[in-house]
Amino acid sequence: MDADAIAQGRRRWQERYDAARKREADFTTLSGDPVEPVYGPRPGDTVEGFERIGWPGEFPFTRGLHPTGYRGRTWTIRQFAGFGNAEQTNERYKMILQAGGGGLSVAFDMPTLMGRDSDDPRSLGEVGHCGVAIDSAADMEVLFSGIPLGEVTTSMTISGPAVPVFCMYLVAAERQGVDPAVLNGTLQTDIFKEYIAQKEWLFQPEPHLRLIGDLMEHCAHGIPAYKPLSVSGYHIREAGATAAQELAYTLADGFGYVELGLSRGLDVNTFAPGLSFFFDAHLDFFEEIAKFRAARRIWARWMRDVYGATSEKAQWLRFHTQTAGVSLTAQQPYNNVVRTAIEALSAVLGGTNSLHTNALDETLALPSEQAAEIALRTQQVLMEETGVTNVADPLGGSWYVEALTDRIEADAEKIFEEIKERGRRAVPDERHPVGPITSGILRGIEDGWFTGEIAESAFRYQRALEKNDKKVVGVNCHTSTVSGELEILRVSHEVEREQVAALTARKAARDDAAVRRALDALVASARSEGNMIEPMLDAVRAEATLGEICGVLRDEWGVYTEPPVF
Repeated sequence: MDADAIAQGRRRWQERYDAARKREADFTTLSGDPVEPVYGPRPGDTVEGFERIGWPGEFPFTRGLHPTGYRGRTWTIRQFAGFGNAEQTNERYKMILQAGGGGLSVAFDMPTLMGRDSDDPRSLGEVGHCGVAIDSAADMEVLFSGIPLGEVTTSMTISGPAVPVFCMYLVAAERQGVDPAVLNGTLQTDIFKEYIAQKEWLFQPEPHLRLIGDLMEHCAHGIPAYKPLSVSGYHIREAGATAAQELAYTLADGFGYVELGLSRGLDVNTFAPGLSFFFDAHLDFFEEIAKFRAARRIWARWMRDVYGATSEKAQWLRFHTQTAGVSLTAQQPYNNVVRTAIEALSAVLGGTNSLHTNALDETLALPSEQAAEIALRTQQVLMEETGVTNVADPLGGSWYVEALTDRIEADAEKIFEEIKERGRRAVPDERHPVGPITSGILRGIEDGWFTGEIAESAFRYQRALEKNDKKVVGVNCHTSTVSGELEILRVSHEVEREQVAALTARKAARDDAAVRRALDALVASARSEGNMIEPMLDAVRAEATLGEICGVLRDEWGVYTEPPVF
């Protein structure tokens, strides 16, 4: 790009920056020296390919979505939490909010994630252990008791039964007297990544996509601020994918949901802003920063050039980040504080919109209150003490960072082509009518291609660890230690007994005939082509449980069995 074009870009940025709202803050170094809100080429410089870097708040958004960076608004501190029953988790949420957390992120237990009630025989021993147990709208009411849902953004990390759980959230808001139109937050809902990596599905892919499409329509028409889909790369990376695979598989999943929305006749400029993303922040500091910058650039270009999005907000990639759970070690667990801080810093320098920092003891158990506070304070130290919020994209223009950004983008584009080619190679009756990326994703799920690619990457990394080519402090190097054992949080089995007893009492007190009618109406809706959200809301209002709702849909649609891969 020549010097005149660069100067014009800077002027455009300056106009937008001047017009934007800024925080009241001290934007100086620790020594008191002022810093500019953005840095770029010197006047008169010519920079080849600068249009790929650009200025913050300008297409292709490599340097961030807003001209102000974090001078306008810092990232949301959104700590992931949930354990035991709804009352216990409610207490933890209030602690997080009182300590300065900016939003809530709900962790559900395994029965809930699998659409099972706490009294299901397959739930035995798992109730409340890896998250909070939610059986019905009554539990959701308790979960957010004393927390005004119209004022707090809420993220829910659940995919298979995401739609009925969201209906319970909507009913809890109704019972608080909150207008659903003002609700704000994110629902994960991303079923593609379940088939690819996490393996918590309920039905065949097509019924899951039908429910997701219904949810997208419902939110587009009545809950405009809520994001009904958080496309998750986190679980793909945690399963062993490389940074480029995490990026490519995640964005491809996002393109699939765009194709789903378009197939429903939705306006891409209306529904695309309701899509958000969830990425892993791993330990290769600069590679992670480059991954986040490349993600914004790829998404903006595809949304504009492939899917026809004309509004900036429809081209924006908004993302939440969680530090890497797989990087935590049981050996020398206090080292995990350092790992988490470095990973969090990479997310911030990459421009994350919200952030969860893992606790030092999460490789052993759910976080203790002390460990959760340290994780929260890690973000607050980054935000308040380091000066990283003073400048938009402070690493933009770094030869190393830009080269890594270009490389990851190129690697991702190769993977997109392979996904599309897999769709083209599918026999005619296997091709999905939604779109070319969707067809390739479904084919890759059906033949185990995604699973095989991730397994191969995980194997290569494990082999490098065992050969000591890759180092993990406290595990295969620097193993001597003076630290003792941690006191960890243990969830009592009494929680399960109490949860089952409460569920039994609620079932005895409800109108069983009304529940049956509502479930029958839901099944009738599943057999039609109508939107299923309102019938599902009616079932939730009648106090139908999560297991009952998912159960009648399992009976109607059947369950999914993963193909064997050798």
